[in-house]
Amino acid sequence: MDTREKLLAAAARLFHEKGFTATSVAEILERADVNSGSLYHFFSGKEELLRGVLERYHALLPDELIAPAEATTEDGVERVFALLALYRKGMEITGCRYGCPIGNLALETTDAYPNIRPLVEANFVQWIGHVERWLAAEGARFPRGTDFHRLAQLVLTTMEGGLMQTRARRSLAPFDESVAALRHYLDLLMGKKGKGNAPSRTTHRRPSAPRRNSRSARGR
Repeated sequence: MDTREKLLAAAARLFHEKGFTATSVAEILERADVNSGSLYHFFSGKEELLRGVLERYHALLPDELIAPAEATTEDGVERVFALLALYRKGMEITGCRYGCPIGNLALETTDAYPNIRPLVEANFVQWIGHVERWLAAEGARFPRGTDFHRLAQLVLTTMEGGLMQTRARRSLAPFDESVAALRHYLDLLMGKKGKGNAPSRTTHRRPSAPRRNSRSARGR
Protein backbone atom coordinates (compact mmCIF):
# COMPACT_ATOMS: atom_id res chain seq x y z
CA MET A 1 0.00 0.00 0.00
CA ASP A 2 1.51 3.34 -1.03
CA THR A 3 1.58 6.39 1.25
CA ARG A 4 -1.42 8.11 -0.31
CA GLU A 5 -3.54 4.98 0.01
CA LYS A 6 -2.42 4.51 3.62
CA LEU A 7 -3.58 8.05 4.40
CA LEU A 8 -6.93 7.54 2.69
CA ALA A 9 -7.53 4.19 4.38
CA ALA A 10 -6.68 5.62 7.80
CA ALA A 11 -8.84 8.69 7.26
CA ALA A 12 -11.77 6.58 6.04
CA ARG A 13 -11.64 4.37 9.14
CA LEU A 14 -11.38 7.31 11.52
CA PHE A 15 -14.13 9.32 9.81
CA HIS A 16 -16.35 6.24 10.08
CA GLU A 17 -15.48 5.56 13.71
CA LYS A 18 -15.37 9.12 15.08
CA GLY A 19 -16.81 11.42 12.43
CA PHE A 20 -15.07 13.96 10.23
CA THR A 21 -15.11 16.88 12.69
CA ALA A 22 -13.92 14.85 15.68
CA THR A 23 -10.98 13.36 13.77
CA SER A 24 -7.74 15.33 13.91
CA VAL A 25 -4.99 15.36 11.32
CA ALA A 26 -2.63 14.07 14.01
CA GLU A 27 -4.83 11.00 14.52
CA ILE A 28 -4.84 10.29 10.80
CA LEU A 29 -1.05 10.55 10.67
CA GLU A 30 -0.69 8.24 13.65
CA ARG A 31 -3.12 5.66 12.24
CA ALA A 32 -1.42 5.75 8.83
CA ASP A 33 2.05 5.79 10.40
CA VAL A 34 3.28 8.61 8.16
CA ASN A 35 4.62 12.11 8.82
CA SER A 36 2.87 15.40 8.16
CA GLY A 37 5.08 16.17 5.19
CA SER A 38 3.78 13.09 3.44
CA LEU A 39 0.18 14.12 4.03
CA TYR A 40 0.65 17.63 2.66
CA HIS A 41 2.51 16.24 -0.32
CA PHE A 42 -0.75 14.59 -1.42
CA PHE A 43 -3.47 16.72 0.20
CA SER A 44 -3.70 20.44 0.90
CA GLY A 45 -5.65 19.81 4.08
CA LYS A 46 -8.40 17.88 5.79
CA GLU A 47 -11.15 18.89 3.33
CA GLU A 48 -9.15 17.60 0.38
CA LEU A 49 -8.53 14.41 2.31
CA LEU A 50 -12.30 14.10 2.76
CA ARG A 51 -12.70 14.43 -1.00
CA GLY A 52 -10.17 11.66 -1.46
CA VAL A 53 -12.02 9.41 0.97
CA LEU A 54 -15.30 9.90 -0.90
CA GLU A 55 -13.61 9.23 -4.24
CA ARG A 56 -12.10 6.10 -2.74
CA TYR A 57 -15.49 4.85 -1.54
CA HIS A 58 -16.85 5.40 -5.05
CA ALA A 59 -13.99 3.42 -6.60
CA LEU A 60 -14.25 0.54 -4.11
CA LEU A 61 -18.02 0.01 -4.18
CA PRO A 62 -18.10 -2.38 -7.18
CA ASP A 63 -15.48 -4.74 -5.78
CA GLU A 64 -16.22 -4.53 -2.06
CA LEU A 65 -20.03 -4.62 -2.03
CA ILE A 66 -21.58 -5.07 -5.47
CA ALA A 67 -19.50 -8.04 -6.64
CA PRO A 68 -19.93 -10.00 -3.37
CA ALA A 69 -23.69 -9.47 -3.50
CA GLU A 70 -23.80 -10.59 -7.13
CA ALA A 71 -21.74 -13.68 -6.31
CA THR A 72 -24.43 -14.98 -3.96
CA THR A 73 -27.21 -15.42 -6.51
CA GLU A 74 -28.34 -14.84 -10.10
CA ASP A 75 -31.69 -13.48 -8.88
CA GLY A 76 -31.74 -9.68 -9.10
CA VAL A 77 -34.19 -9.22 -6.24
CA GLU A 78 -32.19 -11.51 -3.98
CA ARG A 79 -29.04 -9.58 -4.88
CA VAL A 80 -30.67 -6.53 -3.32
CA PHE A 81 -31.16 -8.41 -0.07
CA ALA A 82 -27.65 -9.87 -0.24
CA LEU A 83 -26.32 -6.31 -0.44
CA LEU A 84 -28.39 -5.26 2.56
CA ALA A 85 -27.12 -8.31 4.43
CA LEU A 86 -23.55 -7.07 3.95
CA TYR A 87 -24.45 -3.81 5.69
CA ARG A 88 -26.13 -5.77 8.46
CA LYS A 89 -22.99 -7.86 8.92
CA GLY A 90 -20.91 -4.71 9.23
CA MET A 91 -23.20 -3.37 11.94
CA GLU A 92 -23.12 -6.70 13.76
CA ILE A 93 -19.31 -6.77 13.73
CA THR A 94 -19.03 -3.21 15.08
CA GLY A 95 -21.69 -3.56 17.75
CA CYS A 96 -24.08 -1.27 15.85
CA ARG A 97 -21.81 1.71 16.47
CA TYR A 98 -20.89 3.26 13.16
CA GLY A 99 -23.67 3.21 10.56
CA CYS A 100 -23.16 3.88 6.85
CA PRO A 101 -19.89 5.70 6.12
CA ILE A 102 -21.35 7.68 3.20
CA GLY A 103 -24.58 8.48 5.02
CA ASN A 104 -22.67 9.65 8.09
CA LEU A 105 -20.44 11.95 6.04
CA ALA A 106 -23.43 13.27 4.10
CA LEU A 107 -25.18 14.31 7.31
CA GLU A 108 -22.07 15.80 8.89
CA THR A 109 -20.26 17.59 6.08
CA THR A 110 -22.47 18.67 3.19
CA ASP A 111 -23.71 21.88 4.84
CA ALA A 112 -20.27 22.99 6.00
CA TYR A 113 -18.55 21.85 2.80
CA PRO A 114 -20.99 22.30 -0.11
CA ASN A 115 -18.29 21.38 -2.63
CA ILE A 116 -18.42 17.87 -1.16
CA ARG A 117 -22.06 17.34 -2.14
CA PRO A 118 -21.38 16.17 -5.72
CA LEU A 119 -19.08 13.44 -4.41
CA VAL A 120 -21.65 12.27 -1.87
CA GLU A 121 -24.26 12.35 -4.62
CA ALA A 122 -22.02 10.36 -6.95
CA ASN A 123 -21.72 7.60 -4.35
CA PHE A 124 -25.48 7.42 -3.90
CA VAL A 125 -26.12 7.53 -7.66
CA GLN A 126 -23.73 4.65 -8.25
CA TRP A 127 -25.31 2.59 -5.45
CA ILE A 128 -28.80 3.25 -6.76
CA GLY A 129 -27.70 2.42 -10.29
CA HIS A 130 -26.56 -1.08 -9.37
CA VAL A 131 -29.75 -1.81 -7.44
CA GLU A 132 -31.85 -0.43 -10.29
CA ARG A 133 -30.02 -2.72 -12.73
CA TRP A 134 -30.69 -5.77 -10.56
CA LEU A 135 -34.38 -4.98 -10.18
CA ALA A 136 -34.84 -4.13 -13.85
CA ALA A 137 -33.33 -7.50 -14.78
CA GLU A 138 -36.34 -9.05 -13.02
CA GLY A 139 -38.76 -6.71 -14.79
CA ALA A 140 -41.08 -9.49 -15.95
CA ARG A 141 -41.92 -10.20 -12.31
CA PHE A 142 -43.11 -6.65 -11.61
CA PRO A 143 -46.22 -4.76 -12.73
CA ARG A 144 -46.09 -2.95 -16.05
CA GLY A 145 -44.91 0.64 -15.56
CA THR A 146 -42.80 -0.06 -12.49
CA ASP A 147 -40.11 2.61 -12.19
CA PHE A 148 -37.01 0.72 -11.12
CA HIS A 149 -34.98 3.85 -10.50
CA ARG A 150 -37.46 5.08 -7.93
CA LEU A 151 -37.72 1.59 -6.47
CA ALA A 152 -33.93 1.52 -6.08
CA GLN A 153 -34.13 4.88 -4.29
CA LEU A 154 -36.56 3.27 -1.86
CA VAL A 155 -34.03 0.51 -1.21
CA LEU A 156 -31.38 3.13 -0.40
CA THR A 157 -33.78 4.94 1.92
CA THR A 158 -34.60 1.67 3.67
CA MET A 159 -30.91 0.87 4.13
CA GLU A 160 -29.91 4.32 5.39
CA GLY A 161 -32.89 4.69 7.69
CA GLY A 162 -32.47 1.21 9.08
CA LEU A 163 -28.77 1.77 9.78
CA MET A 164 -29.44 5.12 11.45
CA GLN A 165 -32.02 3.62 13.80
CA THR A 166 -29.80 0.61 14.48
CA ARG A 167 -26.92 2.89 15.40
CA ALA A 168 -29.12 5.03 17.66
CA ARG A 169 -30.62 2.05 19.48
CA ARG A 170 -27.53 -0.20 19.41
CA SER A 171 -29.75 -2.97 18.15
CA LEU A 172 -30.08 -4.76 14.82
CA ALA A 173 -33.86 -4.94 15.25
CA PRO A 174 -34.69 -1.68 13.43
CA PHE A 175 -32.60 -2.70 10.42
CA ASP A 176 -34.11 -6.18 10.33
CA GLU A 177 -37.63 -4.76 10.59
CA SER A 178 -36.97 -2.25 7.80
CA VAL A 179 -35.57 -4.94 5.50
CA ALA A 180 -38.50 -7.25 6.28
CA ALA A 181 -40.94 -4.46 5.37
CA LEU A 182 -39.09 -3.87 2.11
CA ARG A 183 -39.24 -7.56 1.23
CA HIS A 184 -42.97 -7.63 2.00
CA TYR A 185 -43.51 -4.62 -0.26
CA LEU A 186 -41.57 -6.17 -3.14
CA ASP A 187 -43.45 -9.44 -2.68
CA LEU A 188 -46.75 -7.56 -2.92
CA LEU A 189 -45.61 -5.81 -6.08
CA MET A 190 -44.51 -9.02 -7.73
CA GLY A 191 -47.73 -10.72 -6.64
CA LYS A 192 -49.79 -8.12 -8.51
CA LYS A 193 -48.44 -9.12 -11.91
CA GLY A 194 -51.17 -10.25 -14.27
CA LYS A 195 -54.08 -9.43 -11.92
CA GLY A 196 -55.29 -6.44 -13.89
CA ASN A 197 -54.35 -3.77 -11.37
CA ALA A 198 -50.73 -3.02 -12.25
CA PRO A 199 -49.76 0.55 -11.35
CA SER A 200 -49.37 3.10 -14.12
CA ARG A 201 -47.23 6.22 -14.16
CA THR A 202 -50.24 8.44 -13.54
CA THR A 203 -52.38 6.50 -11.06
CA HIS A 204 -51.72 5.86 -7.38
CA ARG A 205 -52.77 2.57 -5.86
CA ARG A 206 -51.57 0.90 -2.68
CA PRO A 207 -49.31 -0.97 -2.66
CA SER A 208 -47.74 0.54 -5.75
CA ALA A 209 -44.34 0.80 -7.32
CA PRO A 210 -42.61 4.18 -7.15
CA ARG A 211 -43.46 6.33 -10.18
CA ARG A 212 -40.95 8.08 -12.39
CA ASN A 213 -40.23 11.66 -11.52
CA SER A 214 -37.52 14.13 -12.50
CA ARG A 215 -34.05 12.60 -12.61
CA SER A 216 -32.96 15.53 -10.42
CA ALA A 217 -34.29 13.43 -7.54
CA ARG A 218 -31.38 11.00 -7.81
CA GLY A 219 -29.62 10.17 -4.55
CA ARG A 220 -31.09 10.54 -1.13
